[in-house]
This record gives sequence, C-alpha cells and structure tokens, in this order.
Amino acid sequence: MVLLTALIRVLHAEFQSPVDIVTSGPWSEPLLQGQPGVGDIFSLRSRKTPYWLSLDQQRVVRRLRARGAGPAWYCDGDPAAMPILERSGFKPADVVNVRDHPLLPGEHATQQWRRFAQIMPSTVSRAPLGIDAVAEGCCLEVSPAQRADLTAWLSRCGLAEQPLILIQIGNKRTMRRGPRRLAVNNKYWPNERWAEVLQFLRQRHPHHAIVLLGTGPEYELNQELASLANVASLHNAADDLPIPRLIALLDRAEGLVTVDSGPAHAAAAVGCPQVVLFGKASPSLYRPWGTVGAGVQLLTGEVDGEPSMLGIDARSVIAAWSNLKLRSV
Repeated sequence: MVLLTALIRVLHAEFQSPVDIVTSGPWSEPLLQGQPGVGDIFSLRSRKTPYWLSLDQQRVVRRLRARGAGPAWYCDGDPAAMPILERSGFKPADVVNVRDHPLLPGEHATQQWRRFAQIMPSTVSRAPLGIDAVAEGCCLEVSPAQRADLTAWLSRCGLAEQPLILIQIGNKRTMRRGPRRLAVNNKYWPNERWAEVLQFLRQRHPHHAIVLLGTGPEYELNQELASLANVASLHNAADDLPIPRLIALLDRAEGLVTVDSGPAHAAAAVGCPQVVLFGKASPSLYRPWGTVGAGVQLLTGEVDGEPSMLGIDARSVIAAWSNLKLRSV
C-alpha cells in the first residue's frame, strides 16, 4: 500500500480533490488515514467472502452508493473485488483496470502507478494534466500527533535521548507455521547472520539504541535473536508498534537494516536510510524509492543459480551499512 501513494499523489494533483480508497488490507487505514490527498477509506475484511455473508462488503457498497459513482482506478490484479464496484453503481466506462495496463519492461512499481494514474476512464473527457511537480516515488507525512505519541513511547522505553538504529528481520512468510527455512519463505535470513550484524552495529555505534521492529507475532522471533546476539541496549518493540507509531519511528531513526518488506517501503517514504536484503523479488521492480531520496543499499544473493536471500552473507550487510550515509537527527 505504501507504493500506491505514488498513484494517490498523482490523482490528487490531477483532480484537485481527495482520493477515496477501497481496500481489504487491515494496515491500509492506519497507514493512510490523514495523509495528503487521501479521502475516505472503505475497508473490507475480505474481497472473496460471498457477498450475502459479508456484512462489511454490504456496508462498503451502501457507502459507495451514497458517495456516487465516478472515475475509478482498479489497482488489484485479482478481479475478486470488482463486483463491489459493480454493486455500487460503477459502470465499466468508469473504471481503469490495471490488468489492461501491465508493467512495462524495466519499470519500477511506483513508475507503473504513476503512469496508471494518468490513464483516464472513457467517462473523463479531458486530457490528464502535467504532473512534473509531483515527485517520483513514495511519500508519507508524519503528523504532530504521531510525533507526540512517539516521544511519549520513547520516554517510557528509556530511549528518548538515544540515537536509533532499526532492524526488521521478520515478515509474514517468516511467521507461517513450520520451519522458517521452508522454500515458501524466500525472505528468511538466518539468525546467526543477523546476530553477527547486530554485534557489528553494537561495536560500530556504542551509543545508539538498536530497536527490533515487527508485528506482535514476530516478538518471539526477535527474542530468539536477542538471546543469540547478546548485545547491550537492544530493544524488542514488536509487540508495541501500531502502524502510526512505526512510521514516526522510521522518521526518527538514523538508519534501518531490513528484509524486503513493507517497513522498507515506509522507511523510504519518510527518508530513512537503509540496507535492504532481497530474496526472489526483483529489486528493479520493488527497491524502496521515496521522494526524499534517502540512501538505499540493495543486497541480493544466489543459491544454485537462483535468486536467494540465503546467498547474502553477513559481511556483505556489514559492508553495505558501512557505505550508507546515515541521517543526522
């Protein structure tokens, strides 16, 4: 969803009005609520539940009918949510479907959304406006309320006076049941290597606090790493980071080391320098790209000739961090 801020910002510039969003991601609302150019957010728990069983789909349809149909950009390659628009009174001529405008060779995801936003549905007669003033990449703004919440949280954690380095080792694949080395978990990087990186960071930055990020289910994974690394001033925040606080924390930190993940894109969107480990995903398509232009060090590896995060060693991560220009806070 962070990547879609590139589309939202262009549409807002085109139409000079807030962009309403229909989404099934539980993180979309706390991520985007109050962002410039964002209007109403219509949240679904599931796009695929039968309509007659889904009270939230029925609620969204009622709200969209009350809002009224108009130009719409369908950003999901899965057509499962299209009946929501149809039931809400949107006609095919109102909708630009991303399936009709696939990714171009060498195009970054944010460039695709930027291009997609300039394609008008047939019900819009005017040509798209020039968008040169809209910077490329993702962008998130941190509100005064978010900063105040972060300041209070850092004070409670005893971190108010320390510079911060952030670490994101987990992802939704890591937290699936079964061994973390399963082939489906292509973003797994061994704790032994993470521990080596943490020990380097502790030595390189003796006065920084190191904060382990994540969602609640990743708390135990972080605890395993903390025990293995055995370094001072290492804080596991995975059970206490609602999304607005996470964004503010990324905005405050001097740097981040992360697997290819949502926090990597959010970090770029608020200008946090980072080292990013990629597995099977294409860095040319998904490298973090923010409008602020903070430094990003990308790392890829191979195992048996195939892209794999397991082909990245700890020394490469350490070297990438050493070449990263950190943010001065």
